[in-house]
Amino acid sequence: MAVKRKKALTANVAVIGVGLDIYWGQFDGLLDELKGKLAEFVKKVESNGVVAKNFGIVDNAQAAYKVLPAIKAMDPDLLFVDMVTYATSSTFGVIIKELNIPVALVALQPLAAMDYPNARTYVQLCNDDFCAVPEFTGVAVRMGKKAPNVIIGMLHNDPQADVEIAEYCDIAKVCRSLKTARFGHMGHVLEAMLDMHTDPTSVTAAFGSHVVQCEPDHIMKHYKSVTAEEIAVKRKEILEFFDTPNPVSDPLTTKVTDKDLDIAAKAAVALEKFIEEQKLDGFAYYYEAKTGSPMRELVTNLIVGNSLLTSAGLPMCGEYDLKTCIAMMIMDRLGMGGSFAEFHPIDFQKGSVLVGHDGPHHLNIAEGRPVLRSLLKYHGKPGTGAGVEFRIKDGPITMLSIGLKADGKFKFIVAEGASLNGPIPPTGNTNTHGYFKPDVRTFLKRWVAEGPTHHFALGIGHKAAAIKKVAEIFGIECAIIPPD
Repeated sequence: MAVKRKKALTANVAVIGVGLDIYWGQFDGLLDELKGKLAEFVKKVESNGVVAKNFGIVDNAQAAYKVLPAIKAMDPDLLFVDMVTYATSSTFGVIIKELNIPVALVALQPLAAMDYPNARTYVQLCNDDFCAVPEFTGVAVRMGKKAPNVIIGMLHNDPQADVEIAEYCDIAKVCRSLKTARFGHMGHVLEAMLDMHTDPTSVTAAFGSHVVQCEPDHIMKHYKSVTAEEIAVKRKEILEFFDTPNPVSDPLTTKVTDKDLDIAAKAAVALEKFIEEQKLDGFAYYYEAKTGSPMRELVTNLIVGNSLLTSAGLPMCGEYDLKTCIAMMIMDRLGMGGSFAEFHPIDFQKGSVLVGHDGPHHLNIAEGRPVLRSLLKYHGKPGTGAGVEFRIKDGPITMLSIGLKADGKFKFIVAEGASLNGPIPPTGNTNTHGYFKPDVRTFLKRWVAEGPTHHFALGIGHKAAAIKKVAEIFGIECAIIPPD
């Protein structure tokens, strides 16, 4: 089973082709053929779940100035420049100067190689996709911008090029999500966690997101009004998704009780209503409340509801960790999942380190069916209730921690590794055996040396390169831990 996304992901992607107007009078049919190339590329873009708009072929400086306002009016998150043939950089200069969005140059030629004995200039021009790329990147630098990234390949039957196009569309979704996101922030930092503090204004400055200051009472009003019918429906949903085994070795765990299940269901219903009411795209919180109070019952039993919402594309983050909430959103938009995680004990026999947390988690990246256990206490925190336990899928994994430097600027710390099959402690928390090169000791030393937040988002797949591109778009330093 998989939790369905609550909001469809999308992004606005502008596409232009570039060419040279002088060619049209010299080679009959060339313009129409190149328009066909551009249309094929636009279809590739559209297949990746974005709104793509074809602005046609820009073939001289006047056309570049004319199309610029129309591109801006679309409010694009990404611009693809399809290098359908050679073009002078006057078709591009003002566009790269004026747009503050990621730009990718696309050089996808129709032929794998020319038929050299029978070659014609017309055919060469149809395959001259890379010819002007150095001119365009050089002019971008002269305009005070970074050289755009380039996709090089073939228009047909090129899986590598298709993967790169899809990656850029996912990056566009990250950009759209972050610059329009509303992150709820409630409560306070868990006492003495100095690395958790985040200035909400710095989030808007860096990413464009708005941080909504929320009160526990905003959720409590919904908690009080949840009906028995709503609890029953949510309880059924939870039981269909989770396994509820007997306890194993940890005396803090029991088979999930009816009481804990009802409270978790009730809290999940209230949380969903709160998120909808506040129009939030993510939520980071920590609150303790008075011992024995209804508020304590509510705020310490959000783990199950958090995990369901995180899996539905709305990252929920405990311990007031707004930075990791952002990291989880980035991973989700890149199709990686993104669970809330930290380091647990090292396994020196296996050469691995356990990575996980006591909630929340992205259930769609679980290996097998997630487990629900009742916990007699949450270690290090107040409260009791249902806890979520699983390990993430076997295979490649990526970690993203967002730290804060002394100058107040964010920093991405990224690493790639592998999740391999192995036993995890049955403690009602997530745990996964993470394997990292060159060895666990060296890796951990290198990781902590970059100054991360102790939490990180944990996702499936190897996508450090995509995360680095996101960092570059937002002007954020990105350290990728070397594997050797």
